[in-house]
Formats: sequence, structure tokens, C-alpha cells
Amino acid sequence: MSHLPSSPAEPRKDVREVTPAEARVRQGQGAVLLDVREDDERASVAEGSLGVPRGLLPTRAATLVPNLATPVLLICGSGVRSRLAAATMLDMGYRDVASVAGGLARWSAEGLPRAAGLLDTDAADRYARQLILPQVGVAGQARLAASKVAIIGAGGLGAPAMLYLTGAGVGHLTLIDDDRVERSNLHRQVVHADSRIGMAKVESARAQLLDLNPSISVTARAERLQAANVQSLIEGHDVVLDGADNFSVRYLLAAATLRLKIPLVYGAVERFSGQVSVFDPRRDDSPCYRCLFPQPPAAGDAPNCSEAGVLGVLPGMIGLLQATEVLKLLLGIGEPLVGRLLTYDALAMRFRQILLPRDRACPGCGVDARFTGYGDVEAFCVHTTT
Repeated sequence: MSHLPSSPAEPRKDVREVTPAEARVRQGQGAVLLDVREDDERASVAEGSLGVPRGLLPTRAATLVPNLATPVLLICGSGVRSRLAAATMLDMGYRDVASVAGGLARWSAEGLPRAAGLLDTDAADRYARQLILPQVGVAGQARLAASKVAIIGAGGLGAPAMLYLTGAGVGHLTLIDDDRVERSNLHRQVVHADSRIGMAKVESARAQLLDLNPSISVTARAERLQAANVQSLIEGHDVVLDGADNFSVRYLLAAATLRLKIPLVYGAVERFSGQVSVFDPRRDDSPCYRCLFPQPPAAGDAPNCSEAGVLGVLPGMIGLLQATEVLKLLLGIGEPLVGRLLTYDALAMRFRQILLPRDRACPGCGVDARFTGYGDVEAFCVHTTT
């Protein structure tokens, strides 16, 4: 038996080649560009390409490119392996396949855009369905990976939101909650489990999130957000998701996100209804939380879930809407719910949108508003609700 290394198979005669310039144009028209070099070779890649080693194409191609009619371009270092990869994909039934002549060397020589090798095989596989969206792509996925989101509350709203933000590849989540898992939480707080009853919610959630996506980072802060720590807990984040269950925390978040210029994604639920909005202090036209609620209602007028009850699936719906708004803000796509309050009635299965303009007389962001400290905000909430 010969132990001589076998030579590469001769590629099929019908493999087409396109120039890097032609490939770039086809990318803009929706073609998927696959870099078939090994993971450790991709220190630099053609902009917008997805990485998958040539030897893994038979098992990974269907995940990265599920539709056999999607135009596919293959690129490697010099154009040799990409021709072999193109032949493999033709044999698999893909109908529009081409190899990039000259590979990345020629792509670079012609001055076409490159990027750092941001996606390894795991990431390309994990986020495949998201990467093929033109509004996301490799650049958007890299932006998500570099993002930091603070989630206030690991309960009904925070739980579904954090699961989907983790799945989407948001690189760093900070979970802030001082509560522990109780059995009564489990019908709606889907990130927790019966086996973790009694555990700090942030630690329970962290374990579940890292099991879902070990490539992200999760910081668990088992402390109550209050005047003394609100700014230090949320500064440095790109977006704050409000899953709080009391007005004191909401008003502190409103004040802190205004001062730090961090978008706040608001959500609230009660019984069978919920609401969502986005307050973005980076925009001159954005209202703030106090444009919606200038002062907190009396405690009896706004009972929490333990007092009023809530349909278990309702926080899931509202939390997912919040997660959607977070992703839109991080990616810079779509139209965030700035200046709009979206309400949901589960019993009628009806959404309504209410315009929410900025109030120039708002005590939080109005022209005459004055910030006198977080302690005053906290005291104001206690005085008003009691």
C-alpha cells in the first residue's frame, strides 16, 4: 500500500472563474462569498466573506447557504483551493457557483476592501441565518460581538430578551438583579429552571446563557440598582434594557441614561397587556421616560405582577420586542420605537401605536429641567408613591 500523499483532485471542467472586481459586484447583488481557507489562515479576509474550511464544505454548506439557487463565490489565498471548493459545491447541487481568480492576493492587489478575520468556523455556523441578511452580514455580526448591553432585571422581561440577545451574538451582557429564583417565577421567567430555585437570578441566568452561547461574555451583578450605584452599573454600555418591576428603578434609569447618553429600551407588562418604547438621548427629537410618566403613580394605581398577576406568555412577547429594538439600535438598522409607544393587548391580539413626542416642559429632559442628583430622584419616587 502506498503512503505517498495523494495529489488534489482535478477540478471539474465547468468551474467558472470571476475576477475579484466582478465578485465584489456580485456580492452587492446578493451572492454569498465563502473563504475556504483554514481558520488560522484568515487573519485578513475579503470584506463580507464567511469563513469555512474547504474540507468542511460538505457538512457546513447547507447551513451557510441553505438555498441551492443562491449565487455562491469561493475565495482562497491564490485561487487554487477555491476552484476545488467550487467543484464540490457544484457536485452538491448548487447551481450558480464561481471561484474568485487569483484569490485574496489578487483581491488585495486590486485594492478591494478587506476586514480583519472576525468570524471563525463556529461563528460562521452559529450565526449563518443572520449573516446572510444584507442588513447584518459579517460587519454587523462583528458590531454585535463588540457591543455591551446592560439588562436591568433577570425576570419576566429580561429573561426572554437576554436569551435572544445571547443567541444573536451580542458580545457582552451585564445582568443586574438582586433577587433569587422562586418557583412562582418559572411560568414566565424562561431563563431559569426548577433545579436552580434559590440561586441568585443573575447567576442562574448566566449559567443558561453561556450554555446557549459560550462565545459571549456575561457579567452577573447580584445587587439592587439604586441611587448610589445606578451610574456606575450602566456606564460604558451601548444600550440599556429596562426589565425593572418598580418605579424607583425606572426613574433612576431614566435620569442616568439621559446623563450618559445611552439609549433605554423600555418595556412593561400587567395582566394581559404590555407596552414598549425606546428613549434615545442621542437624538434631539427623542422623548424620555418622564415625557411618558412625568411622575410615578401611586402604588395602588400600578400594582406589580405579584399583586395583579400576569399571563405567563405576555412578558415573553414584550421582552422579545425589547430585544428586537436593542438589535436594531446596535446594528443601526430599521426604525427604532423612538417617539412611539407600542401597546399590546393579548386578549384581543391587537397592537396599537401611540405617538409620543418630546415634551419641552418635561421635568426630565425639558428645557427647564434640572438634575439635582440621583438621591433626589430616589427620594422623589418614594415620596410620590407612598
